[in-house]
Amino acid sequence: MHRIRAITLDLDNTLWEIDPVIHRAEAALWSWLSENYPRIPESFSEGDVAVLREVTIEKYWKHKCHDYRFLRKKVIELLAREAGYGAEVVEPAFKVFDDARNNVELYPDVLPDLEVLFSRFTVVAVTNGNANLQTIGIRHLFHDVVSAADVGAAKPARRIFEVAIRKAGVSPEEILHVGDHPETDVDGGRQAGLRTAWVNRVNAEWPDQLCPPDLTVSTISELREILEKAST
Repeated sequence: MHRIRAITLDLDNTLWEIDPVIHRAEAALWSWLSENYPRIPESFSEGDVAVLREVTIEKYWKHKCHDYRFLRKKVIELLAREAGYGAEVVEPAFKVFDDARNNVELYPDVLPDLEVLFSRFTVVAVTNGNANLQTIGIRHLFHDVVSAADVGAAKPARRIFEVAIRKAGVSPEEILHVGDHPETDVDGGRQAGLRTAWVNRVNAEWPDQLCPPDLTVSTISELREILEKAST
C-alpha cells in the first residue's frame, strides 16, 4: 500500500446505499406520471413495468447494457407510447427520476475521510451508474469521473478501468480501486492490474471462486487509516 498514488472509487453502495434511493426515485416518477400522464399508471401495474424493463434490457443488452440512462428513458418512452402519449413525456419524466436518484445520503464516514484522501491522492470516481456528483454536492472531492455510459463499457470490463488509469495519470500498480462489488469492482480492478480494496459494509462472505482483494475494509475511515499508516 505504500506505493499507492491514486484511488479509483466506486460510488453506489460504497459511498451511499443505493437500493432505497432507487425505490424513492421510482416512486417519485410514478407519482409524477399519475399527476401529469395518468393513462400510464392506469394502463400499467408495477409488475407490468418490471416485465417491460426486463424486455428492454434484453433487447438492448448487446449495445446499451452499460447505459442505465438510455435504458430508463427507453422504458418511459415505451410506457408513454402504449398509453397513447408522445415522446415529449420522456425528458421531463426522466428528470423527475434523476433528481430523486441523486438525492442520496452519504454514509457517515464518507465526507471527512474522502476529504483527507483527496488531499493526499488522485481520486477518480468510476461508476456503472448515473450518479451526478455535482448535484450530490461532492464533485469537488474527485479529480475526475469515469462513467460506464460515457466510456461505452461497464465494470468489470477492462476498458473502463483503462480509461480510469489514464485519468489517474499513474501506473496501474500505483492505483487502488475501491468498491463494494466482488466481481465488478475487485475482480475487474485486479484483472486490469490495479490493487484492490473491498468495502464490505454488510459483513458479507467473500465468493470462494474469486481471488481475494488486497484489502478488506468496512468503512472509508478504515481505508484512510490503513493508507496513512502505509505512507509513514
